[in-house]
Amino acid sequence: MKILFIIPGSGDSFYCGNCFRDNLQASALRKAGHTVIIMPLYLPLKHKSFQADSPLFFPATTFYTAQKFFSKRKMPKWLERFTASNAMLNIASSMSGTTSAQGTEAMTLSMINGEDAVFQEQASQLIQWIKEQEKPDIIHLSSSLLLGIARMIRLQMDIPIICSVQDEEVWIDSMNEKDASAAWQGIIDNSRYIDRFITTSQFYKEFIRQRLPQLTEIDVIYPGVDRLKYASTGYPEDPVIGFFYRMNHENGLDILANAFIKLKERGTIKNLRMKIAGGFTGKDKRFLKEIKRMLSPYKEVVEIVDDYSLEDHAGFYNSISVLSVPITFEEGVGLYLCEAFAAGRPVVEPATGSFPEIVGEAGILYEPNNSDALADAIEKLLTDKELYVSYTEKAVDLSASRYNELVMAENLLTLYTQFTVNQY
Repeated sequence: MKILFIIPGSGDSFYCGNCFRDNLQASALRKAGHTVIIMPLYLPLKHKSFQADSPLFFPATTFYTAQKFFSKRKMPKWLERFTASNAMLNIASSMSGTTSAQGTEAMTLSMINGEDAVFQEQASQLIQWIKEQEKPDIIHLSSSLLLGIARMIRLQMDIPIICSVQDEEVWIDSMNEKDASAAWQGIIDNSRYIDRFITTSQFYKEFIRQRLPQLTEIDVIYPGVDRLKYASTGYPEDPVIGFFYRMNHENGLDILANAFIKLKERGTIKNLRMKIAGGFTGKDKRFLKEIKRMLSPYKEVVEIVDDYSLEDHAGFYNSISVLSVPITFEEGVGLYLCEAFAAGRPVVEPATGSFPEIVGEAGILYEPNNSDALADAIEKLLTDKELYVSYTEKAVDLSASRYNELVMAENLLTLYTQFTVNQY
């Protein structure tokens, strides 16, 4: 089967959950013997494991400039070439990472609705490229924030389209009320161009259906990782608490740092250490500086990895005893959990969002989500050897049965074949 993935680039400076989900899906389908074409939007894909197979469409710098200054007249070619240059895109990449739509409301609505002249010019280039290639059997859109592309494609080409949904509310709800309402209505209006929506947990399926009851056709396909890549050969001699996600307040790094300090003051876990990784953006530097200041009395037993690399994922999990990302909002799945399970690492997470569904018996859920409750939960796990072994075994079992790339690829292909003429 030939699958075209249309995905936004993120700049690759931090652990982006949705970007990583796209990577996992594409990689698993390729390993299963299928042709996957990666088409990036906005920013280039820089990591060697997730390279683009098409030109970059809707380059962020060009699209923004055109929306801002040339919505009623054509943008000069020289300016279009300049804004789409590698130098300009590299600058944009270095500044990427915001979870707020403030300042990009027009671009967001343009991508959802697909009606304005600036969008249609960029989309026409994308569609022309598809027409010049061998026609894909199916197209998979990374987000419902891209539904304008689905509209344009379906008006010109007869190709089934699948669309992932997850975390759109984080972006849309940061907009002003008028634009947010228009964005949600645009998703409702253009959902008719999608053959099936998919998401990564039953929790998020119910969440988005409460927001958008009109989206009745949503399938759940759990994410899956390469279990051989993450398989652990042993555990660290001293207990190590791990945090692996973008290092910011929203993802609860300050909660974990405070819990670690409390545990060190209690002294109930001998030789306790902590390792923090997952990357950050320029917007996170002040927060991270404060975290380092808080942890400075324990700098000999705390490792903070400043550089982020997709290649370092497996190595990180093999260097810790337990993972905790005390995220402060309701996460749709938490891919870091699936990675931890593949390495046989139990987790300690707040009892919020999808975590009760995703974690099951492979870790401890605690509430409320504060440093005292988190410290108590970690202490319980790391001071009871039998309990710890039980959770590690459950983590491995869950990885094999649910969060396995083979299972994910099979489920994706089963879905795809419902909408393709040829059966594979």
